[in-house]
Amino acid sequence: MALTPEDVVNKRFQPTKFREGYDQDEVDDFLDEVVVELRRLNGENEELRQQLASSGSRSDEAPAAVAPVPSFAEPVAAVPAPVAAPVAAAAVEDEQTSTTNLLQLARRLHEEHVREGIEKRDALIAEGHATAARVVAEAEAKQRAQIGALDAERQSLETRIDELRNFERDYRSKLKGYIEGQLRELDASGGASTAPAAAQTFGSPVSASGDQQAPSFQGFGA
Repeated sequence: MALTPEDVVNKRFQPTKFREGYDQDEVDDFLDEVVVELRRLNGENEELRQQLASSGSRSDEAPAAVAPVPSFAEPVAAVPAPVAAPVAAAAVEDEQTSTTNLLQLARRLHEEHVREGIEKRDALIAEGHATAARVVAEAEAKQRAQIGALDAERQSLETRIDELRNFERDYRSKLKGYIEGQLRELDASGGASTAPAAAQTFGSPVSASGDQQAPSFQGFGA
């Protein structure tokens, strides 16, 4: 089907999804120029067709207006072939060729615009993938660093807990021995010499009133 100016005017392009597209005003201006050129060419083609038709009709009527028919004795002059018809046909063919070239140019420009749009879309997609990969890598590195810091803190806390457990176990053992020693002293002597014996056993200071102090937490690195 031949392309008409109305086809160009009514042509609507689908909007792009991954880019803003080309300047719509520039595309509209170019299409307006194409429409004007097509209309001019169509008008010229129509005029040439009319001229061709009128030339053909005149060539058909020319024999009727010729002078009296010559006698058999007189030589018949050769009637020249009409020249206007081939010239008009050549002009029409030239105009059609020009129109075809113009349409091919418009199609080629359209294909170039579409190809450039696809290339820009692919470039934007590739850039988005690269950005996403970089963000994911940075997040993973940060996560690994945080996990390492938490592991170090956990190990430190576990070490501290072990120290506290060892201290509790030692303290309980000493306290138990102290209490058992006190009970044995009370059972043996009725509690008269309990405080001096306990002081010598644990090395604890004795108060002014003669009472022995219980084991303390001194010496533990808090």
